[in-house]
Amino acid sequence: MARIVMKFGGTSMAGTERIRRVARIVQRQQAAGHEVAVVVSAMAGETDRLVNFCREANPLYDPAEYDVVVASGEQVTSGLLAMHLQALGCSARSWLGWQVPIKTDDAHAKARIEDIDADALIASMASGEIAVIPGFQGVSPAGRVTTLGRGGSDTSAVAVAAAVNADRCDIYTDVDGVYTTDPRIVAKARKLKNVTYEEMLELASVGSKVLQTRSVSLAMKEGVRVQVLSSFIDDDAPAADTIPGTMIVSDEELEGLDMERQLITGIAADKNEAKITLTRIADRPGAVAAIFGPLAAANINVDMIIQNIAKDRGETDVTFTVPISDLARAQALLEERKDTIGYYRMLSNGKVAKISVVGVGMRSHAGVAATMFRALADRGINIQAITTSEIKVSVLIDEDETELAVRVLHTAYELDGE
Repeated sequence: MARIVMKFGGTSMAGTERIRRVARIVQRQQAAGHEVAVVVSAMAGETDRLVNFCREANPLYDPAEYDVVVASGEQVTSGLLAMHLQALGCSARSWLGWQVPIKTDDAHAKARIEDIDADALIASMASGEIAVIPGFQGVSPAGRVTTLGRGGSDTSAVAVAAAVNADRCDIYTDVDGVYTTDPRIVAKARKLKNVTYEEMLELASVGSKVLQTRSVSLAMKEGVRVQVLSSFIDDDAPAADTIPGTMIVSDEELEGLDMERQLITGIAADKNEAKITLTRIADRPGAVAAIFGPLAAANINVDMIIQNIAKDRGETDVTFTVPISDLARAQALLEERKDTIGYYRMLSNGKVAKISVVGVGMRSHAGVAATMFRALADRGINIQAITTSEIKVSVLIDEDETELAVRVLHTAYELDGE
């Protein structure tokens, strides 16, 4: 018997029939003898609808009241799922964030979980009751409803799993696991049996949309084993929870599971990048700080950075990337500080994509970057910027060449499967 936390996303909860299907999946886990808690998202599209209500009411809305409104989406699905489970003969009840309680800080609309008092939850599960918990929400020190930010239900599920000492956290999505790349781009992409926390963090941060980065970071910190599964299986196919997904585990556990690990785990693509270049900046101490300090203060995340020094003129060009959604704000901020920074021209390009190769095998193998650069060069794909970490190499290319680059690299690293 295991203690399992199951999480279902918005597409899995979109309507009565899908909630009924989720209830049957949950029922099977309990029937197998497991203690079960379930974390649910709002129905697909519901949070957007509630956010629009807030904006219509007051464009400068109070974040605390915003949380009251948008947290209601998960409250509805948690109650409905509990009802469906009861209709199947299961003992089940909903636990709202303040009832558990899931204690957060008071940063409304972007709260962080500080503690979960799980004693009552554990006792309920041990008695055979299925606990249904709305994701994305908690309670502030002042006793007010808080939300964790968009996509926060994954984080809720991992936090609950850590609090109840669950054997694993099963996250059901509209994909049946983590693949070597997007199967919509590469038909021969293969589902991975196991991925390390570090690899999943890198994949999530560079464009893989399977899991929220924050939830993976929390799972690694707390040592929560996470399994990615699909709740969308044809009626005449085996039950969704009988089809193996992808297990996300520690490096140490994976070494025991897979002695002959692949060098590269996956290829990710992200088109949500924009490139900015500032030309002819004086090559002096503090010049770069004058650029990135104001951007950091404005909460604009900077990713890839390249500095080219022209020694004969004592000047340098600085190129970096920001999220495409922050491009206009970054341009306006840098234009305001043109005299302080001292650049000659500002060039920008929103039609770029970041392609990343990820794998813990890079730590012990040379030539990974060289293979990437050679494969792209052979197909005439120009690299505009490069950044690396211990287990990742990322390049910036023209957006129109994204799919071609992913296919080329997937083949170059021998990731194509049947």
